[in-house]
Amino acid sequence: MSLKSLALIENWPVPHAAAGVVRADGTVLGVRGPVGRVFPLASVTKPIAAYAVLVAYEEGAVELDEPAGPDGATVRHLLAHTSGLAFDEHRVTARPGERRLYSNAGFEQLGEHVAAAAEMPFAEYVRQAVLEPLGMTSTVLDGSPAKDGVSTVEDLLRFAAEVQTPRLLDPRTVAEAMTVQFPGTKGVLPGYGAQNPNDWGLGFEIRDAKSPHWTGALSSPRTFGHFGQSGTFLWIDPAAGLACAALTDRVFGPWAIEAWPPFTDAVLSDVRG
Repeated sequence: MSLKSLALIENWPVPHAAAGVVRADGTVLGVRGPVGRVFPLASVTKPIAAYAVLVAYEEGAVELDEPAGPDGATVRHLLAHTSGLAFDEHRVTARPGERRLYSNAGFEQLGEHVAAAAEMPFAEYVRQAVLEPLGMTSTVLDGSPAKDGVSTVEDLLRFAAEVQTPRLLDPRTVAEAMTVQFPGTKGVLPGYGAQNPNDWGLGFEIRDAKSPHWTGALSSPRTFGHFGQSGTFLWIDPAAGLACAALTDRVFGPWAIEAWPPFTDAVLSDVRG
């Protein structure tokens, strides 16, 4: 099956762009652009880091509701951006569970917590727990587990196939990751403003009824994933039974807000059509 909709990335005002679509059974429906090129992921790093944390949970290294991060916070709070930590600073600005404060610092503390429990650097844990088993040979998660990963569309499609049909995790754990944590929590979706509620799972943002949003009008409310400030995104739509990854080398901005939703709608229409 060839997806003509993927050609839309050639109209994006970016130096380089690559994209691909994969079904839940691992079938790649189409790719476009340099899918083997390594791009900075920015915050699309977070779902991969979160998946490694969930492996650590299933291995018994950590518990989701054990203390981690600021006083009163847990692993679950850190994964769901409700620990109270500031965006990019390791300082507390709210009580745990009070608000959805999107926090790179929270993911950095999460990485430190798992590293201590597993007795190895978090980057090495991610490599052993997620990247190596999935054959994601071009992906590296060095530096901040919030934003310093690099990868290719080829590797992200492997990851998206795993999340849709888990082999590394119990499907019930992945279902929990797709479920709203701390329902009804207000917050700001970076680039899109205040959202009430600002729904989030365990390391994955959940679309629900958010408007405006970086996915499409045809995206189901169950769609979850992440986008990054490096002009990158990965969404998984369980209702459609497929996922889409797109990587670019232009910083997120008005161009992405304008380009991404119609692209997503075109992909979903293409597959349904």
